[in-house]
Amino acid sequence: MNDKLEVLNKALGLAKDNPILLELKNTDNENIKELHIKNGSFDPSEPWFVTDSEDENKAYAVLPMDAFNQLVKTMKEIQQENFNLKLEKSILSHMPSDFEDVWVVAMDRIESLIDKENPNKPISIDIDKLVRDIKEEHPNLFINMKNFFPPFLK
Repeated sequence: MNDKLEVLNKALGLAKDNPILLELKNTDNENIKELHIKNGSFDPSEPWFVTDSEDENKAYAVLPMDAFNQLVKTMKEIQQENFNLKLEKSILSHMPSDFEDVWVVAMDRIESLIDKENPNKPISIDIDKLVRDIKEEHPNLFINMKNFFPPFLK
């Protein structure tokens, strides 16, 4: 089996020593392709690896729909967690006096950017700029370090 496919098989955590490897072959009809089993045996619950008969370096993975849906769900959760961590880091770097209040204001701003007609449409947000803008508009939500120094040090 192709080295790339072996790496992918291991990365997916598949215990099979004999993964399903199919070869995609052309037919006389350009709209019809044939799949031939090169390795393993047919199992509709396992991912299939497909290579192109005309280009061995072209490889594909075919997943069962349940596995694909779980993959997409997991990716969305990771993306949300990553976004939340970046927002948290940015808020903390600006020294909030009340983290939760700044978080609520930030989330309200973000929610206002979401297209109501197409809520799944991706939006681009500069998180640091968002927090700087909140700090500028609501300075009471952040600690002003100048207030901690005696007047002669300002």
